[in-house]
Amino acid sequence: MPAIIHGSQSAALPPYVEPAVQTRARKIVAALTDMSEEYIKYVDDAVAASLPSGSVVKGLIPHGAAYWTRTAVIQTQQQDNSELNFFLKVTHTDVGRANLRGEFASMSIIHNVTPDFVPVPIVVGTYASNSDVHFYLCSFVEMTDEVAEVDTLPAKLAELHLKCVSKNGKFGFDIPTNQGALQQPNSWSDSWEEFFSDMMQRCFDWEQDMHGCDEEMKTLFQAVLGKVIPRLLRPLETGGREIKPRLVHGDLWDGNTSTNVETGKPVIFDASSMYAHNEFELGAWNVPRHQIYKTYIKAYHRHFPISEPTEDVDDRLILYRLRFNFTSSGCYLNNLRFRELALEDMQYLVEKYTSKYEGTETRKEASDSTQKSIDDWPVIEQLPVQVKFGQKEEQKISVSGIAAN
Repeated sequence: MPAIIHGSQSAALPPYVEPAVQTRARKIVAALTDMSEEYIKYVDDAVAASLPSGSVVKGLIPHGAAYWTRTAVIQTQQQDNSELNFFLKVTHTDVGRANLRGEFASMSIIHNVTPDFVPVPIVVGTYASNSDVHFYLCSFVEMTDEVAEVDTLPAKLAELHLKCVSKNGKFGFDIPTNQGALQQPNSWSDSWEEFFSDMMQRCFDWEQDMHGCDEEMKTLFQAVLGKVIPRLLRPLETGGREIKPRLVHGDLWDGNTSTNVETGKPVIFDASSMYAHNEFELGAWNVPRHQIYKTYIKAYHRHFPISEPTEDVDDRLILYRLRFNFTSSGCYLNNLRFRELALEDMQYLVEKYTSKYEGTETRKEASDSTQKSIDDWPVIEQLPVQVKFGQKEEQKISVSGIAAN
């Protein structure tokens, strides 16, 4: 495999030329990132109502750094005089609301399956004082400043993947989830190849809308859709092989994991889940610029074997990394770094897989789905069932899944 693919992934930045037209993607990202800190200077009534009965707010302190949101710690005193802290995340716009609702649904399921792996999700809602400001509230976990350890994170992630399989046997999720500003509808599909192809098309279209159409990328991407994806993903579900749709975090890079200071256990957050091929999760670990890299992948496979055909795993992970670089490119207004990295990956994959899929099997029979334009992508309207903190028995969020293997 050419060294440029494994070794670079840290492209030099060309001069950025902003598109002449302010596209929908650019407007959405600009609006999302223009979030005032004013909304974490007070505890809104809707937030206060979500705290345990009798809570007395003692402080509200900005905490952490986030590109899309403003975050803070709510310090409280409980009825028994004990201190209890909560983590508050605030955003605005309809896209921001959909983002937090998808995160709440994702974190709720992960918590139901592996409760010590995530902060306890409490509620997602809208400020009483401003209907355009939305919040997500969860328990506060004191974390280290480092990524989770290689001895603990891969094993815990494998546990989640092994325990949580889609009940309906399909790839997708009950509600849309977001990668930053990009919303993934997560329509159910019987075929991983179909689901992944649709997801990649949306990611690519968003990236092009963000930074402008690139003809070389368009040509390469058509080859990825028509040749690379069938060659690398169809063998997973044909020839007597199958993969089960398993719950993934969806964006598990360095910045979304740490270690719980009190327990020493790994903790993950900012999930954007779906039921997917479990190895899809490792695309974000196959990035040389990240601390979580190949040693973590190797450790993971000690707990969850490589999917057959095993000889394709390296290139499957490059394909899955491509999606990560597409969405990263679509997150930033004036940065072409991730576009260049995506271009590298496509060049490598298209050079290697020059012919269409040569097997006799057709793609696994897929469910009906309708491709929509960017402007037609839905915004969530139905709020998931809330998981209230402090109840003796938490309500389970009303989404499909939670089926042990």
